[in-house]
Amino acid sequence: MVDPREDQAAGLRRLFRQAPPQVVALYSTGRLRAENAVLAAHRIACHAQRVLLVDEAEGEAALGAALGLDAGPDLLQLLDGRTLLASVLQPVPGLLGRVPAAAAALALPLLDDARRACLFEALRILHRHAGFVLIHADGATADGPSPFVHAAPRRVLLAEASACGATQAYQAIKQLAAGGAGSVDIAVCRARSRADAAAFFASLDALVQRHVGVPLAWLGEVERDDLAAGLSRPLQEARGASIAAPAARRYAAWGRIGAGGRSLA
Repeated sequence: MVDPREDQAAGLRRLFRQAPPQVVALYSTGRLRAENAVLAAHRIACHAQRVLLVDEAEGEAALGAALGLDAGPDLLQLLDGRTLLASVLQPVPGLLGRVPAAAAALALPLLDDARRACLFEALRILHRHAGFVLIHADGATADGPSPFVHAAPRRVLLAEASACGATQAYQAIKQLAAGGAGSVDIAVCRARSRADAAAFFASLDALVQRHVGVPLAWLGEVERDDLAAGLSRPLQEARGASIAAPAARRYAAWGRIGAGGRSLA
């Protein structure tokens, strides 16, 4: 049987796999999850200019407040014939901008071919100006990914190095696994040091491998590493536990070295 999400996302998948831009589904965790997502977007923009945020999260998970923006019109409102693409794209200093898309993400499976084609063309126009497109989604709904997320070539989880961040990260990874994710890239943020970030990742990876089984891949630290370079590397569609486990041991070892006072740079 054909997965309905595959059918809905078929056109998006063709669009998202065109390069440039790089298209990534982005989830964030922690007490400052929206701020963490914004931080990651700016860090990527430092190395790969023109980052577009397609924000399908709602409520407190949305990025508007963290960016100092009002709600703004949703991408879906382009279909009313009165809303222009220029008014949907919210300018953000240092980024290409933010496009609210919560309603569009929900409505896309229900649209007829003509209206769906209209949204795809709007995204195609936006993509022409972007180097990276980050589809920001809420981890609490990751088990039912929207067509936008389902079509994205890869998924990245920003894990805040805190108790709250660890709990939310584990829950989000379980949701991603239930939603069909084959692997998840992990970027750690707000760690006190590289050693703490390495130990945090190793602990999370061990827990996930023991109870969920989804391979995690180390993308880097948001504040210290070039996330754009990591995201530009070819995606490995199948990362087995045999690959992930040595990585966890390696980062745990880095954490022990760092605790001993040696440089991890």
